[in-house]
Amino acid sequence: MGGEREQRASVEHAAEVRQVEDLNRMRGPAGTAEAGRVADGPHRREYDLLTTGHALALVDSLHEALAVVSRLSGPSLPLDSQVVLRVGGEHLHCVDQFDFPARGGHPGLRIPLSTDGPATRAALTGRPVFLGSPDQYRSRFPSAWNLLSREGQRAWAYLPLVTHGDTTAVWVACFRAPLEMTDDVRALLTAVARLIAQTMERSEAGEAELALSQSLRTSMSRIGPGVTGLTLAARYVPTGRGLMVGGDWYDSLRLPDGRLGLVIGDVQGHDVHAARLMSQLRTAIHAYAAEGHGPDAVLTRASHFLAALDEDRFATCVYLEADPATGVLRIARAGHPHPVLRLPDGTSLLKHLRGGLPLGLRLDEDDYPVTTLTLHEGEVLMLCTDGLIEAGGHDMYSGWLRVRDALAPGTPGNLEGLADRLLKAVVDPRTPEGGRATTVRSEDDIALLLVRRDALGPHRAPPGRRLVLALEQDQARGLSEARVEVRGLLHDWSRPGQVDTAVLLASELLGNVLVHTDQAATLRAAVSGSPGHRLLRVEVTDRSDEIPHQRTPGELSSSGRGLILLDLLAHRWNVRPEPEGKTVWFELAEDGPEEA
Repeated sequence: MGGEREQRASVEHAAEVRQVEDLNRMRGPAGTAEAGRVADGPHRREYDLLTTGHALALVDSLHEALAVVSRLSGPSLPLDSQVVLRVGGEHLHCVDQFDFPARGGHPGLRIPLSTDGPATRAALTGRPVFLGSPDQYRSRFPSAWNLLSREGQRAWAYLPLVTHGDTTAVWVACFRAPLEMTDDVRALLTAVARLIAQTMERSEAGEAELALSQSLRTSMSRIGPGVTGLTLAARYVPTGRGLMVGGDWYDSLRLPDGRLGLVIGDVQGHDVHAARLMSQLRTAIHAYAAEGHGPDAVLTRASHFLAALDEDRFATCVYLEADPATGVLRIARAGHPHPVLRLPDGTSLLKHLRGGLPLGLRLDEDDYPVTTLTLHEGEVLMLCTDGLIEAGGHDMYSGWLRVRDALAPGTPGNLEGLADRLLKAVVDPRTPEGGRATTVRSEDDIALLLVRRDALGPHRAPPGRRLVLALEQDQARGLSEARVEVRGLLHDWSRPGQVDTAVLLASELLGNVLVHTDQAATLRAAVSGSPGHRLLRVEVTDRSDEIPHQRTPGELSSSGRGLILLDLLAHRWNVRPEPEGKTVWFELAEDGPEEA
C-alpha cells in the first residue's frame, strides 16, 4: 500500500518536471517570450501562473520559491524585489528576501504589530493590501511611509500567507514602476501568494520530518547495557531517503525480577508517517511490557493499538523476555523474520518460531504463541529486520546464507565486532574476485540486535554444538523446519551423505511421534569431537508409554519403516524409558562406516 503511493508520487513528480521543462522551452530564457509568442497573447497571465505553479511544485525552500516568482517580472508586471515577513509574537520579522537588500531591506527587519502599516494590516486582517503608486502609499499609511527608504520602488502588494489554516506571514512584492491594480493583477498576485504559502508548508513539513528523524535516530543510537549475564549490541542503518530513520526500530527494557525485555520491529513504509507510527508503537510496547504482560499479551495489545492508529499500515515484530540467571528466553513473533542462533563454534541456526500475523491487521482473535528457548553460555541470538537479509537484491534464502557466513568467523567475545562484520557484509561487500569494496544501497532500513549469554562463573566451559526444539501435535509444518535446523547443525560435516541420513532419521522419529501418539515431541541433537572425527547424537522424546517395535510393512504400506531405517542407517540406536514416556536415539560417526 505504502509502496504504491510512493510509486504514484514518483510518476506524478516526473510528469511535473517534464511539463515545466516543456513550458520553459516555449517561454525562452530568463522567463521571457523570446522563444515564442505564447506570452504575448491575451492569456499571458494564465500562462505565467501555470508555469510558475508547476515550477513552485518542484522547489523545497522559500528562497527557491521567491526566485521562481521573480521570473514573472516583465513589462506588464515590473516586479523588482520581494520579502517575506513572518508573524512571531508581537512582531513581523524578515525570514527571506529576494533582490531586497539593495533596496534598503535588512534580514533583521522587525515591525511591531502595533504599528499601522500595510504589512501589519495584511497580517492582522488576513486581507491583501495593494498600493499602485507612492501617492496611494503616502495617503493611506502616512506614518509607515516615513519609516523606510523605498528607492526605486513605485508600487507595492502586501499579501497574507496562510499556512495550516492561519495567517503566519506576509509576502511583500515591490514594483519598480507604478502599477494599476486591476482585478487581473490582484487575482494573479493572490494566486502566487497561495503558491508561496504551499511551498512554506512543504518546507516546514520537511524541517519537522528532519527534526523527528534526528530525534528518533538519537534515541535509536543508544541501546541499554543489558544485565549481568546478558550483553547487547545493536546497529541501525537508514535507507538515506532524506530521513535519518524510517519504520524499523529496536529497544531494550528492564523488567521486574531482573529480567530483560528485547524488541525489534518494522512498520510498513519508509516515509515520515512510518517513522511517527514506529515511535508511537515503540512507546506502546514499552508501556505494555512495563505493566508486566507476557510476550503474547504485549503483541496482542500492540496489534490493537496500531490498528486504532492507522488502518492502512501494519508492522512486524519480535518481542522476547530473557531471564539472565537461567538463559531462558520467552519469544513471541508477529510476522517478523525468524531469529538466528549462533553457537560458540560459529555455527548459525535459523530458529523457526511459531508466530502470528503482523501487528495492526484487526484480527478477530489475535494469536501470538510463545516459544521458549534456552540461551547457553557463549551463544548469541540475532534479531534483525528484513533489510539486513535482502539488501543488495538478495532473497530470504540467499540473504540468509550471506548472514550465516558473516557470523561464522571469530569468537562471540567481541559482540561489537560481530555486529560490525555483519553490516560490512551487507552494506559494503567485496566482489567475488576480491576487488574493491562497493556500497550496495538497501531499499529498506536495517535494524540489528544481538544478545549474548555470558559465563556466570569463572570455570565454565562453553557447551558444544547442540540443537533443541519442540514439536506440538498441531505443528506438522514444523517437520520441514526441523529438517532445516538439523541440516544447519551439520553445515560443515565432511560426509554429505551422512547429513542426508541424519535429516531422514530425525524426520522419521519426529513423524512417528506425531502419527502414533497424541503427545508433543522434543528433539535434542548434539555434535562432539574434532572435525573429521565428530559424533552426532540425536534424541527424540515424547510422553507416551508405548514402546516402539519393529514391524514388517507391506509393499504399499505408508508407515512402519522408522525402526528399520534406524537399523539400516544409524551406527548406534536404542530406546530409553523415561519416568514419563520414552526417548529414541541414534548416533552417526563422521569417520564411521558407510553402512551401519
